[in-house]
Amino acid sequence: MDHSHLAANWADIRRRVDEACRAAGRDPADVAILPVSKTFGPEVVRAAVALGLHRFGENKVQEIRDKSGPLADCGIDWVMIGHLQTNKAKDVARLASEVQSLDRPELAEALHRRLQIEGRSLDVLVQVKTSREESKYGLPPAELPAFLDRLRQYATLRVRGLMTLAIHTDDPAEVRACFRELRELRDAAIARGHDIPRLSMGMSGDFPLAIAEGATEVRIGTAIFGRRPTSDSFYWPETGQ
Repeated sequence: MDHSHLAANWADIRRRVDEACRAAGRDPADVAILPVSKTFGPEVVRAAVALGLHRFGENKVQEIRDKSGPLADCGIDWVMIGHLQTNKAKDVARLASEVQSLDRPELAEALHRRLQIEGRSLDVLVQVKTSREESKYGLPPAELPAFLDRLRQYATLRVRGLMTLAIHTDDPAEVRACFRELRELRDAAIARGHDIPRLSMGMSGDFPLAIAEGATEVRIGTAIFGRRPTSDSFYWPETGQ
């Protein structure tokens, strides 16, 4: 199958991210792109690896399991960005290099226990529900300070930053407000002594707004891989990009 569109799409999204950074007065080197490969098979991911990409976001643990075997020779870092059930902690502790959707104490405890068994640690981002939409997962903003303090007891969890999904609306001001709140929450946490510099926010349709509000990473799927073979309704409300 021809995957030549990936090279053009990757070059285009790199250009667009660079433009958004310059418009915001930021250095493009300070904003990473996380390709989100959900619903695309191993052969597509392998073609992306050939372009120099080695870090991919997935919404479902099952997809990480299904792809990690055929792509074991590629040295991929799998990033879990979708809602994670505690009974999937075993697979995540074994296969993922990072979780960006940590949003509750029982999940932190489950991951910690499994990571102790695996003898390893894991980078995590705390997902915060700045949109306050019932359809989305995430920690309520008011609960973030206590949650971050609680996470200090888990030596296996390396808390690196925060993640959010913006409100689903055509109003850019509302979208931007979600991103701004996450940045303010991050800044307040740093002032309290938490070393959490990263902000994962912004997707294919709204990443310029996220970059303007301080995103250090944007999660890009369709702008790189094209239209998904499986509808987003298959994932809702687990969508992470």
